[in-house]
Amino acid sequence: MIYFDNAATSMHKPKEVTDAVVFALNHFGNASRGVYDESLQADRLIYDARSEIAALFNAGNPRQVAFSKNSTESLNIAIFGTLSPDDHVISSVSEHNSVLRPLHYLQDQGMQLSFLPIDEKGRIKLDLIPSLIQKNTKAIVITHASNVSGNITDLHTVSDFCKKYNLMLIVDASQTAGSIDIDMQAMGIDILCFTGHKSLMGPQGIGGLCVNENIYIKPFIVGGTGIHSYDRLQPDKMPTRLESGTINSIGIAGLLAAVKYLKAQNVSTLHQKALEVSQYFYSKLREFEGIKFYGDYEASNRAAIVSFNIADIDSALIGKSLISDYNISTRVGTHCAPLLHIAFGTDKQGMVRFSFSHNNTFEEVNTAIQALKNIINTKEDL
Repeated sequence: MIYFDNAATSMHKPKEVTDAVVFALNHFGNASRGVYDESLQADRLIYDARSEIAALFNAGNPRQVAFSKNSTESLNIAIFGTLSPDDHVISSVSEHNSVLRPLHYLQDQGMQLSFLPIDEKGRIKLDLIPSLIQKNTKAIVITHASNVSGNITDLHTVSDFCKKYNLMLIVDASQTAGSIDIDMQAMGIDILCFTGHKSLMGPQGIGGLCVNENIYIKPFIVGGTGIHSYDRLQPDKMPTRLESGTINSIGIAGLLAAVKYLKAQNVSTLHQKALEVSQYFYSKLREFEGIKFYGDYEASNRAAIVSFNIADIDSALIGKSLISDYNISTRVGTHCAPLLHIAFGTDKQGMVRFSFSHNNTFEEVNTAIQALKNIINTKEDL
């Protein structure tokens, strides 16, 4: 199979990641639950992972890195842990349901919610932020890069508005963590939510959030922590406040190995490789008639994503043909981003999304281009 669904999850992991997971499975005890070597070994690795992640994102104190299952859980922790029904929040129509649904739950409890629209290329109209500010506006919750259009949000501009109006900035970095350089302090990010299984090249089931020391997040889940067992309530110090139950030391071991791999290979270098492949794909595909693209492909930097439709053909039919006839995997449909598809007018048709990794080759791309050419020439048979 030729794999072009890296925005959903990276499939071809570094060997170091697999080795780290296997080692942890065979050697780790329960972290923070004992003073024997296997437990302490897990403890040390988890702290090392916090340190490496804090350094990768320039997040500051490693203890401000808390682990979760994925970006969805991280965003739920951040949103429900800092916002209330009395607040007003600004977001965008580019958001994934991992942002939209928590916000909508709070909206149903009384929270006011405003969405920034997009232009014809899917770029978020950040200049409209001042027009949406209210007296009770507390935060901007926004994606760093769209999982549909591949457009990157100018977080420096968003941060400038946040500083001017004293707002909290919560960022969904699902599509950029591990592929785009992120500097929380330079970008003014208060809470960065990430998942390990996409561009970070780690296992599924591990993610986290990095939290500015000035931000207080209420516990999302409470329970056993291995410390302060006689405390009636959840221990208040980070990261224990946000981590209850047995922590996923196996996943963290894989994530740590992945972060070290990315550091050795250089995040920017790997992203450039993926971007070159995606831009080549776009340049060849745009020569075909009847294809409509979604996103700003003239931008100097973007996620390695190319989304399009062929005439008025249902995207599901294109995806089915690609996998059944050519063994090429993509993502079709609405990509859990309903407001963006409504804004693009593709809520019925969906889109075909190719998302690339540095592991993809030009040979694979040429195979996909030929497959799409065949589909276009025989589209009446779909």
